[in-house]
Amino acid sequence: MSPTQQLLSIWLLAAVLMLLGWLWQRRRDNAGIVDVLWATGLAGAALLLAFTASGAPAARLLVGVLATAWALRLALHLWLRVRSEPEDGRYRALREHWQGSQSKFFAFFQFQALLVVLFSLPLLAVAAHPNPAAWQLLLAIGIWLVAVAGEAVADTQLARFRADPSNRGKTCRSGLWRYSRHPNYFFEWLHWCAYAVAAIGAPLAWLGWLGPVVMYLFLRYISGIPFTEQQALRTRGDDYRDYQRSTPMLFPWFPKS
Repeated sequence: MSPTQQLLSIWLLAAVLMLLGWLWQRRRDNAGIVDVLWATGLAGAALLLAFTASGAPAARLLVGVLATAWALRLALHLWLRVRSEPEDGRYRALREHWQGSQSKFFAFFQFQALLVVLFSLPLLAVAAHPNPAAWQLLLAIGIWLVAVAGEAVADTQLARFRADPSNRGKTCRSGLWRYSRHPNYFFEWLHWCAYAVAAIGAPLAWLGWLGPVVMYLFLRYISGIPFTEQQALRTRGDDYRDYQRSTPMLFPWFPKS
């Protein structure tokens, strides 16, 4: 399979998933399913590339195992939230802004299918690597382990905090959330650095850096931190403003006194 055929297949898979997701949210008024399907689409993309790419077996195995495991863990975590909680405030605000327009939501879901293709490019670069060095594969695995473990810990800490009714209207400041306002996003970004390292020396090595660069831009300026913080300010007000003043936004560091 050529890279063009691979990417076209990934897009078709993602487009069908997002169509089903759009129909699901239309019945339930919960667009949070789009995040679940984005992660699921990347799991499918990783498996497709692992089986159809032309790179060394070790490179394809890395993509097939690590990228799929990361994506499925994220999809499961998001699904548990979507099925048990009301629509995320970010999407609720979007629904109000669009006045419930289903055509705009359909376009939004299909745009997410294109993002699955975009974030498949670093995986394609790794899976096509003809001869990755042992050191870079080991370093990539090390980065992946730290990133996935860190993201899982941050998600667990936040879920535990939110499950306590006495914390309603308060901001989580314990564990990793003491050192970053978005430790889950930080480790999500770090995870993509693993593929940039694994792609070094590949014919398409530059595609490997799209992961950390594009993910940082999305998290920092587009769909991640801006929407999350706007929602936090709406629901937690001065408590979150105080948190903003004392705690680094993304990259973990010690809080200001």
